[in-house]
Amino acid sequence: MVAHATLPTRHGLFTIYGFKGDSAQEEAVALVRGDLKGKIAPLVRVHSQCLTGDVLASLRCDCRAQLELSLKEIGRAPSGVLIYLPQEGRGIGLMNKLRAYQLQDGGMDTVEANEKLGFAADSRDYDFCANILKQFGATRIRLLSNNPEKVRQLEKAGIRVVERVACQPRISKTSRAYLKTKKSKMGHLLKGI
Repeated sequence: MVAHATLPTRHGLFTIYGFKGDSAQEEAVALVRGDLKGKIAPLVRVHSQCLTGDVLASLRCDCRAQLELSLKEIGRAPSGVLIYLPQEGRGIGLMNKLRAYQLQDGGMDTVEANEKLGFAADSRDYDFCANILKQFGATRIRLLSNNPEKVRQLEKAGIRVVERVACQPRISKTSRAYLKTKKSKMGHLLKGI
């Protein structure tokens, strides 16, 4: 851990922690509420950075809506943590994500665009995240996610996911095709799509 401080938000009072790993790419922040080692497994969201969605309010994806929903749910839970990872564009980086957007504007879906650029559909890794959870003593969690790969990787890294909680905000007309691709090609657990 590098530093920590209180962080008042409209979803409640959190403590924000900064983490740095072994490589220059391994950085993250964690927003924590309550006792993560308590009887009830904490509610956890592992959220990958999305400049276009989280900051610029893009409707191409559901990232900002998932972030807002996660903070709201963690704010209501007895305990929880949101880990924010700098894994832009499912791990391909901001500039490559913009290249993928350009390919999507030409008719490709998000998976096809990533693969055309020479990347996997999803290049993210959650070992660093699992290490952060272990530092908090949160080895049993309720995970806010639609992504079965996230569950698999966290469990492989020693984090027991006792419950997967759906993280599905309202679907916008603009993001519907994006979400259909996540469901059909990446196995995301989404309802009504």
